[in-house]
Amino acid sequence: MATIPYRVLFVCMGNICRSPAGDNVFRHYVGEAGLADSITCDSAGTLDYHTGNPPDHRMSAVLQHRGIPIQGQARHFTRSDFQNFDLILTMDDDNLRDILALAKTPEEETKVKRFTDFCTEHDLHEVPDPYHGGDAGFELVADLMEDGCAGLLEQVRKEIP
Repeated sequence: MATIPYRVLFVCMGNICRSPAGDNVFRHYVGEAGLADSITCDSAGTLDYHTGNPPDHRMSAVLQHRGIPIQGQARHFTRSDFQNFDLILTMDDDNLRDILALAKTPEEETKVKRFTDFCTEHDLHEVPDPYHGGDAGFELVADLMEDGCAGLLEQVRKEIP
């Protein structure tokens, strides 16, 4: 009998900077840990501004410079994501409120967490949106993703068979 993979969804506003960064960093860590058959991930946005677009080229460049392959295409969060994912990670309080507003059951609400709850080296409450800033913002997001995804992988390992 095949084991159903543990499924993680990263969510930000437009799904071109922060959430695809989380998706790609986590996918990279999962692959390096040899757990690609046990853990899957994706990303989505609370708004559909960029649906169909690839990750932002500035975010992609920062991650590629760190040796993290980039893939993905922006998509809008849908109600079915509550059924399709075990854990839904939001990047900021606006994303958290938007996703929780769509939840219809306590079980759906418990799937939604702040991404920064998994960070161990950084003490930020939110992942700041780097879209309108300079290079330092994208580097900070990459730092947060590496930190949080390491903590996330450690936590998810405890929940998979």
